Amino acid sequence: MNYKEYFENKKGIGVLSTADNHGRVDAAIYSRPHVLEDGLLAFIMRDRLTYSNLQTNPFSVYLFIEEGGGYKGKRLFLCKVREERDEEKIKALTKRSYPQAKPEKRYLMVFKVDKELPLVGAGEGSD
Repeated sequence: MNYKEYFENKKGIGVLSTADNHGRVDAAIYSRPHVLEDGLLAFIMRDRLTYSNLQTNPFSVYLFIEEGGGYKGKRLFLCKVREERDEEKIKALTKRSYPQAKPEKRYLMVFKVDKELPLVGAGEGSD
């Protein structure tokens, strides 16, 4: 699938789910991912629970619910391949900025897609 085209043309709500090394889960609202030139997906995040979980467990699921009613969207099973801390690169990818009383360090977390399923159902060819 061409994720760059998909995420440029679809609006909706995204949820990134992670778990720590003990299996304790978390879910957080995240915007659409940045699709890098190599096809990998990236999210900008701060040092919070999602980031912390990804330090000990590289696997996550991104659930994207398309706007427009019904149950359309994607479930993307992700694996973290790297983390970048280049603030200039992060700033270039940032679409919005919010005023903060105290600036926080941001990280660019980069993922490969291990598996894609529709929002509802097991997908084609599944039992």
